[in-house]
Amino acid sequence: MKFVPLLLLLLWFSNIGEISASINATDCVSCHQQAVSDWNQSDHAKAMAIANKHSVLGDFSGVEAEHYSQNAKFYTKNDTYRIRFTENASTNDYEVKFTFGHYPLQQYLIEKDGGRLQVFPFAWDSRTEQNGGQRWYPIYPEEDIKPNDRLHWKQPLQNWNGMCADCHSDGLKRNYNVADNSFDTHWDNINVGCQSCHGKMTEHPKTDSTQTTSSEPLLSKEEQQEFGNWLRTKDDKVAHWQGPPRDNKFMDTCFACHSLRAPLTDGIDSETAFLDQFSPTLLSPPLYHADGHIKEEVYVYGSFLQSKMFAAGVNCLDCHNQHSMKIKVQGNGLCLQCHNPQEYQQPEHIRHPMDSAGAQCVNCHMPETTYMGVDDRRDHNLTVPRPDLSVTYDTPNACNQCHQDQSAQWAAKNVELWHGKPKSLPQGEQAYIDLMHRGYLPQQAHFRLINDEQLSVIKRASAISMLPNSVQQLSDADIQKWVNSEHDLIRLATARIGHLLPPAERLKSYQTLLSDQYKAVRVFAASNLINLGFEATPVFKQALDALLSSNELTQWRGEGNLNQSQAYMKLQQNQQAIDALLHGIEVDPYFDINYVNLVDIYRASQQTDKVAQTLQQGLTANPKSAVLHYAQGLHLIRQQQKLQSIKSFKQAIKWDSQNVQYAYVYFIALDSVDQTKRAVSELKKVIKQYNNAPQLIELGISFSRKIGDQGSFNFFQRLN
Repeated sequence: MKFVPLLLLLLWFSNIGEISASINATDCVSCHQQAVSDWNQSDHAKAMAIANKHSVLGDFSGVEAEHYSQNAKFYTKNDTYRIRFTENASTNDYEVKFTFGHYPLQQYLIEKDGGRLQVFPFAWDSRTEQNGGQRWYPIYPEEDIKPNDRLHWKQPLQNWNGMCADCHSDGLKRNYNVADNSFDTHWDNINVGCQSCHGKMTEHPKTDSTQTTSSEPLLSKEEQQEFGNWLRTKDDKVAHWQGPPRDNKFMDTCFACHSLRAPLTDGIDSETAFLDQFSPTLLSPPLYHADGHIKEEVYVYGSFLQSKMFAAGVNCLDCHNQHSMKIKVQGNGLCLQCHNPQEYQQPEHIRHPMDSAGAQCVNCHMPETTYMGVDDRRDHNLTVPRPDLSVTYDTPNACNQCHQDQSAQWAAKNVELWHGKPKSLPQGEQAYIDLMHRGYLPQQAHFRLINDEQLSVIKRASAISMLPNSVQQLSDADIQKWVNSEHDLIRLATARIGHLLPPAERLKSYQTLLSDQYKAVRVFAASNLINLGFEATPVFKQALDALLSSNELTQWRGEGNLNQSQAYMKLQQNQQAIDALLHGIEVDPYFDINYVNLVDIYRASQQTDKVAQTLQQGLTANPKSAVLHYAQGLHLIRQQQKLQSIKSFKQAIKWDSQNVQYAYVYFIALDSVDQTKRAVSELKKVIKQYNNAPQLIELGISFSRKIGDQGSFNFFQRLN
């Protein structure tokens, strides 16, 4: 179905934003009054505003809030909203420039040097007092975020221009300048209105609304026929789509903001495909639990694409009003639009008092996770609660989210009593959970999982992205099917793991990804085809330019500089790579990977003095960095300081006790200084926390044989 918007949004807060010159505000109001009314109820309408008496919700009457070493006083002066903030034994006075959001919390933006707007570390809880709101609270309630922390409010991760801006204002351009590390950010409209969903509408018909009668149809007969309906017979458990095949591509506009993704362009264009503007994050841990449920703040894209609803053709507007974005029906009525109440709205199915929270469909099938202290967001995975999986994989389940005083075993037992023994998972689903839980699979099992067409596309793509954990090398025969897949995410994930192909194998089917339909795929393909003879081809040049440009967009933070340096290293432009890493360290000093990569370049160019200097600089800024302690350990080994290296590897394990490589090298180092017996003893104690990783088992067997310890040899053999 082609998406035909019935009504257009209107941005009418003329005191806080500019109406785009491509539309006429008066025409919008006169023709689309219902859309205006709906939009005014939306979160979009209040996404951002100039701080004034109409927009500020927080208490600025002189109240104070404290959190560990921080103290903030909120007050007004000459019609401005101000914060006197003490931290690290220093007091400064800041003016609030903008409000950011409105419910269930409102944040406040402070202007800093270089055109930056930074998010203040205290937010206003705008919920009612009865619900615990109407108070100031710290965004990180359990931590005292110091200035030398990457999460500190003056650091890049709390920067509005780069982290938040493009989804909170129409037509926004970050305009980041690498040379002077500054922003010149502009928008068309300060909040989310017409343009974010419908574009600038330069071709929108300029009709005279006074000549339009109420009897005239809003859609042509052909357009009306395209809609179809979700219908079910009396005996159907759920409705089925009746009508022409649905074209849900319009959801790209929703996904542009409701996803965790990296930008490929500066700003969002609603008329451009999602994968031409963004490279989405897949379902990799630790962002998601092993069963695909949300863990970190990942928004909706990744969870919804796993769902049976998405596979059946359900789209956002089946549940949400297209302008208010509120759900169309309150309570279970929303689900019962398609799900037969005779089957599902029954005590035998619900198993909770019908007037209780436990009887609400969403509380079992869309459980909430709280982010930013007060923001409860529902999981759009839309699955059946499986506490039995929680027992095995320590995954969350809706039952125990309510019954927190009970165990997963208790919940599993009750679900089985009510609905019978849970069905065994399909082979692909079981393999997927095993992969995400353990981090790897045997190679052939991993391939079967990827090629299982009964599994959701995003799970198969995520399995491709995990291949580096299971295989050391791929061949063209392994990836041909994926390169030619009809599914965009399969091709994207394949483009990302091109480095697993030897150069000669990349010159076969993989190279066709350079001409893929979507920029996200082409960019990763170009990254893995550098220096393989494509430099003179227009398609490669275009993809490489897009790669370097997209990296430059994010050089305001550490990750963008890391990506840019890696591209330059592949291009054998070492000085440009060094410059990018130095820039990354300057703008984001608490991002540790840039120090490590800089050390690698210095070591390769035999600048040993700079290796030691950079490691010391990195560890001074990041004393709890596991990867820097690991790099320090490797450096000490190369300097024949093996005993000292063990201390560094021990620190690496202390700060990252799940990394198998750190543990492996630590035990190898112990063996190298004739402490093999100690290595075996310690390895036996910790191997379980590494999920009995095969390389650690092999190490244990080898060491046990070396020292003639038959008991330990048998211990590791049993794990094999």
